[in-house]
Amino acid sequence: MTAQPQEPARPVRVALLGYGYAGRTFHAPLLRAQKAWQLMVVGSSQPATVHADLGDVTVLDDYHAAACHDDVDMVVIATPNQSHASLATTALQAGKHVVVDKPFAIHAAEARALTSLAHSQGRVLSVFHNRRWDSDFLGLQAALASGRLGTPVVLESRLERFRPMVRQRWRESDDPGSGLLFDLGPHLLDQALCLFGIPQRINGHMARQRLGARSEDWFLLRLDYGRLQVVLQAGMLCAAPVPRFALLGEQGAWHKMTPDPQEGQLRAGLSPASPEFGQDHDPGWFSDGTGALQAVAVPNGQQGRYYQLLAAALHGQGSNPVSPEQGCAVMVMLQAARDSAAKGGCAVVPAVLETERCAFALLDRDLGY
Repeated sequence: MTAQPQEPARPVRVALLGYGYAGRTFHAPLLRAQKAWQLMVVGSSQPATVHADLGDVTVLDDYHAAACHDDVDMVVIATPNQSHASLATTALQAGKHVVVDKPFAIHAAEARALTSLAHSQGRVLSVFHNRRWDSDFLGLQAALASGRLGTPVVLESRLERFRPMVRQRWRESDDPGSGLLFDLGPHLLDQALCLFGIPQRINGHMARQRLGARSEDWFLLRLDYGRLQVVLQAGMLCAAPVPRFALLGEQGAWHKMTPDPQEGQLRAGLSPASPEFGQDHDPGWFSDGTGALQAVAVPNGQQGRYYQLLAAALHGQGSNPVSPEQGCAVMVMLQAARDSAAKGGCAVVPAVLETERCAFALLDRDLGY
């Protein structure tokens, strides 16, 4: 008997909560570029902006009502950080699958409560750690996998900005969940944990360097793996180019100067469906210690891969691309970094649960790239 062709799965209907920078720049374009998703509802107080960009979608200024909307299967939360836990709870209790933009929550306890709720509801809960699919990080992974460097001993990972003026926005306020550690720290920490798992200890340092800063605008974290040391740094007063990544090994080194281009491309309005999207023309550089440098092209960035993998997971054809246990581990690391900084940079042992440690220890390093 000839097998009957399967009916294509209907698109997953989505409510996007928040149409600020994250919702408008990242989530809406990435979702709309894939047939697996249908954006139905947007939680926003600016309906004119939403309709101008997205056309005929339902716009609600009550985010909790949007999270429970009958025409929605999954809720994407891209609101200010302190609202993540409350909105995710509402959506899960309404039987929706949920994506939470980083950071997962404000406290590790909130993240763990959401994880337990998702399991009890039988819903998929995922954290949007999109920079796992950045070109610079993919190039770093390829450099490690090549074996050319030998055993890695130092990784420096930096996301620097030059924004000397403090802006009037919630990310730079003194509200809970504001500040650069909660903004860029989750990206840097998640990438480090993907590569090397949970460290033995973490040292954290934070500062307010700009005049009028209301929250930390510089941080440095050191993750102690024993012989391997990982340094993560971000700030707002870096006017000179510095390497995005610098990896040192027993037999050589690799570095890449410029970061992944996808955020800039999305800001400029380039569709993720465009062939040019994610193309990174700046190579990584190998050195064997003789002074000679060899340029090596990096893979294209593909942040849309997160939503491709998530769609497969929702249809039972793959695993959650970023599990809630992984999101919880990042929250524990953020909390430990803050505790360390409050103690003058003293080393803190991250209090991860075994399930959270295993979530990274068992991570498929290929990640479907």
